[in-house]
Amino acid sequence: MFFSKKIIGIDIGVGSIKIVEISHSGNKNNLLNYGELKTEFIKNPSKGSFLKFSNDSIAEAIRVILIESKIRTKEVIFSIPDFSTFFTSFEIPYMTQKEIPGAINYNASQFITLPISEVALDWQIMKKNPEDKNSSMIVLLIAIPNKVIQDYQIIARLSGLELYALEAEVFGLTRVFGKDDQKIRCILDIGVESSTISITEGKYLRKSYSFDFSSSKINNEIESVLKIDKNKIEDLKIKEGLMMQDKNVVSGVLSLIDNLVSEVKVVVDNFEKEEKRPIQEICLTGGTANMIGLKDYFKKQINKEVSVPNCFSGISYPSSLESSILELSPRFSVAVGASLFGLQKFEI
Repeated sequence: MFFSKKIIGIDIGVGSIKIVEISHSGNKNNLLNYGELKTEFIKNPSKGSFLKFSNDSIAEAIRVILIESKIRTKEVIFSIPDFSTFFTSFEIPYMTQKEIPGAINYNASQFITLPISEVALDWQIMKKNPEDKNSSMIVLLIAIPNKVIQDYQIIARLSGLELYALEAEVFGLTRVFGKDDQKIRCILDIGVESSTISITEGKYLRKSYSFDFSSSKINNEIESVLKIDKNKIEDLKIKEGLMMQDKNVVSGVLSLIDNLVSEVKVVVDNFEKEEKRPIQEICLTGGTANMIGLKDYFKKQINKEVSVPNCFSGISYPSSLESSILELSPRFSVAVGASLFGLQKFEI
């Protein structure tokens, strides 16, 4: 199949659908277009679908974004949310690349609750001790139910797109925020329905956990106290955040954030005890990451470097978009990771 040097990455989230179009020319990646549509504007919710909406409705929303954003590229990478996948990790002895798939399939049945025949497997491998060429290997395994894959295939077809690949979002986030510096990072992705904590070492994913914390809990707390329209809450979080004048709101929000901080502390402490090495940076992403005061509060509670990285870092875009890019970056990190995966596959 002919594959141009342009790719679009799509993140079908609970709160919105995000699309990014990126090209590769010369030695650099270029941001061509991007678009977003909140799911509140999507018709026909579907209780039986993992995506909450019918495939037809999602495809229609994607077509609207493509038209409005003037995106004409057809090849697409879809990112699959954490709540639609099964994630585990285990250790295997050193073996050749040819032997790895068999070992993974053998071990997968011990960790995946669904029959192996009903899932597709994706994985990353890293040596436990990179300096030892015969070191045992850590397998980061993700299982994607076949039904989920079929839904994405249908959505791509109905959207008029060519499905180039699917990728679990945790791998995309690792690609966006992982660096060549071998620094150990904790990536906290605060989603609308659930959140994930991932530990990365350089460009490699080490561990990932999903847990029941969502930005919608913060939104519900603000709404219950202030009795304001839901559409105004996100704007209030970004503009005032933890500096809101109503102390009852701030108190309620902080109690929720303290639960989030506790989750991160447990993961960080356990990793540092196991590895006997410190996590050097906490990276916040997801729409709530831009909430005023959140980064500083995390830094104070965890006593580590905390950042809200620009997911478009390393991608060329007009300087006139700088302020807009920094504002939308946390929401688009998954879609950017998916598009970079497509360009990476093209280079191979």
